[in-house]
Amino acid sequence: MGKQETEMLKGTLEGIVLAILFARRAYGYEITAWLRDQGFSDIAEGTVYAVLVRIEQRGLVDVEKVPSEKGPPRKVYSLNDQGREQLDEFWRTWSFLTERLSQLRTEHADSPDQGEK
Repeated sequence: MGKQETEMLKGTLEGIVLAILFARRAYGYEITAWLRDQGFSDIAEGTVYAVLVRIEQRGLVDVEKVPSEKGPPRKVYSLNDQGREQLDEFWRTWSFLTERLSQLRTEHADSPDQGEK
């Protein structure tokens, strides 16, 4: 993953985690593994845990400790009503940005002096 892609991912990772938790409840390692399976191979487990701590502190998720076969109990996260509202806001913002970027890209491609300084 390139530097620009990594930086862009950092800016959207919270929304991505909320979207994952909208689909199903999960614990940190499951979220990290899913992201890696989707091609985000450079995601560090610690990065996902930092996002989970942040969204838990903001009251966007409910947390349940469940026994683990290996080691201490796991914290399983599920999206609550406040988290769903935040996810809806993320999707509205994402739609706005993608529409504007597509428009900018189209205008840039149609520009007669494309590439000139």
